[in-house]
Amino acid sequence: MSAEIDLATQNLKRRGFLDLDVDPTLDLAAEINRLKKERNAVILAHYYQESEIQDIADYIGDSLGLSQQAASTDADIIVFAGVHFMAETAKMLSPQKKVLLPDLKAGCSLADSCPAPVFAKFKEKYPDHIVVSYINCTAELKTLTDICCTSTNARHIIDSIPRDQPIIFAPDVNLGRWLVKETGRDMVLWNGSCMVHEIFSHEKVTKLKIAHPEAAFIAHPECEAHILDIADHVGSTSSLLRFTRDSGYNEFIVATEPGIIHQMEKSNPGKQFYPAPPNNTCACNECPHMKRNTMEKLYLCMEYEQPEIKLPEWVIEKGVKSIDRMLEISAAAGL
Repeated sequence: MSAEIDLATQNLKRRGFLDLDVDPTLDLAAEINRLKKERNAVILAHYYQESEIQDIADYIGDSLGLSQQAASTDADIIVFAGVHFMAETAKMLSPQKKVLLPDLKAGCSLADSCPAPVFAKFKEKYPDHIVVSYINCTAELKTLTDICCTSTNARHIIDSIPRDQPIIFAPDVNLGRWLVKETGRDMVLWNGSCMVHEIFSHEKVTKLKIAHPEAAFIAHPECEAHILDIADHVGSTSSLLRFTRDSGYNEFIVATEPGIIHQMEKSNPGKQFYPAPPNNTCACNECPHMKRNTMEKLYLCMEYEQPEIKLPEWVIEKGVKSIDRMLEISAAAGL
């Protein structure tokens, strides 16, 4: 077996995960729970993970909640069931801890849309601007950022900046446009986007609204403006979840990655949820990066403590300042 592990480790960079066979009779949930205790590990999972992973995680949340957990956990190992930038953020907040990601190729189309070297040139054109970056970006981009934000705290972050201070907002142009509309600030926007949130069809959503006239249409601010304009509620992933609990509606059309619907159904037995349809016949409203993580990969990464997220010290030291500033503003706002 050691030869197989050695080969899998050698192929880790190319494959992204430990390509080892897992006994199909193994009770993966029981094994993962055993490993959590043995390794003093905590599993942080995003709402967009498959339901099995959500059910075994110690904490399920959106980017802000996951960042807060990564900063405060006393576990020795953080296992991040999410995408690469989330695990990088955890490493920056807890550099002394081992941070594992089940599949290194669980990337992010939005983070990829803003390469740090290209953004650095863009930033040079606006020397008097400060940079606010959505946390869905690479660790290197965070080194070029003054304050990070999430969709939960974005308005609070923008409102905390003096009105006469010009701002560059990166990388999500749709979230940026929504913030311009909500805050009245004239920001310079980087033209990046999330493949999942750009795929929703106005025509198909309208037909779904007609088919379910009692349903509330709720959307994430990463969606395009023509989708947000017809929404009954726009908010972060956690805000959408809260709205389904607290509002008087019993039916919801949900325009974000459909992984969140698992938590919505658990929190709201008896209520109905319909994923907003994409503008073609594929399942493009599912994030292919989030779905790269599986129970098998989660088990293997905990068993062998690989793949591990490692970052240069200068990236951690310089980049974490933008996250710390975000967490300070969020705490002051009671988030």
